[in-house]
Amino acid sequence: MNTSETLRQLDQTLIALLSDRISLLATLETPSRQEQLANYQSQLTQAGVPAYLWDSIVTHCMAALANAPSRHTIVEPRNITVVGGRGLMGCFFVDRLSAGGHNVSVLEYDGWEHADRLLGGADLVLLCVPLKATVAVVRRVAPYLSPTTTLADIASTKVSIMQTMMECHSGPVMGLHPMFGPGPSSFLGQKVVTCPGRDPEASQWLLDLIEADGGKLISCTPDEHDRMMVAVQAIRFFANFTLGAFLAEEGIDIERSLEFASPLYRIEINTVSRLLAQSAALYIDILLASDERCEAIKRLVKTSDRLAKLLAQGNRAALIEEFETAHKAFGDSPRALEESNHVISHLSTFLAANAMKTRAKVEPIYS
Repeated sequence: MNTSETLRQLDQTLIALLSDRISLLATLETPSRQEQLANYQSQLTQAGVPAYLWDSIVTHCMAALANAPSRHTIVEPRNITVVGGRGLMGCFFVDRLSAGGHNVSVLEYDGWEHADRLLGGADLVLLCVPLKATVAVVRRVAPYLSPTTTLADIASTKVSIMQTMMECHSGPVMGLHPMFGPGPSSFLGQKVVTCPGRDPEASQWLLDLIEADGGKLISCTPDEHDRMMVAVQAIRFFANFTLGAFLAEEGIDIERSLEFASPLYRIEINTVSRLLAQSAALYIDILLASDERCEAIKRLVKTSDRLAKLLAQGNRAALIEEFETAHKAFGDSPRALEESNHVISHLSTFLAANAMKTRAKVEPIYS
């Protein structure tokens, strides 16, 4: 038997064993990740298996167990119209709602002659349109809706949009905000913020579907949502955008810089690159979505300016004081250290594996 065939058989055995391990974990009072990691240190050393590899196996088995979607039986298929259903997020919702056994139709900007049929008999009308168009689309769809139709949106701001939905539609209203972009094939492991508006029981089936597909729901008021999004979206996006613009102006060779980079720098550059690779209009609209966001960004710039002036003055003591003040706000977080260490370790092993693959292609192997 040749080496490739032996490797293939070993891989098949490993896959079967991992499946058995995940299934067994599901039937037990699952031991903690730390317990599973501590059990076999000596055996790992004797077998020549790196500790990080066992850590990865245990962690991913636990993740598979935690994220396994529950089985969900559709009690009653609903008639759903997704407005903007040909967009990236619209397509995602069309796919997941259809997979859940519902009858899903799409209404686009060029199909309003069918609005009466597509909207009038719908149990759910879900708005998956660009942020800046959402309020106008709410006003346009509302006259077609039955009082029993649930009207929902997926926009990244909630106060003004939900207020408009509540004013224009007398029936059930629900605000949703998927905390992920295009890419995932299901809700598995993804967060969705929910803002109940009116008659939340009418849309409980939709929330059940998201959870059954592996999603995690975070319920809040529209006001709390918009306050949180100032930090979670606007400030973060602006900081990444600013760093990207600065590096471009400086003429930094990004790929070359990665050869010198620590894992943390690489993670940050990848985050910036990921943002800049997507729709400019989408992210600029998110930044401009409210006065609150713009004012917070102004305050961020003032903070940066204050710290830059201290640097220019060489005021070491003041800078240390600023650093320690920020540290007190964040605190000594074991969570932050554990999570960031895991990300760094995972990236480091990924890069090492890729480096081995590259070397294998260019270095001759002598027998």
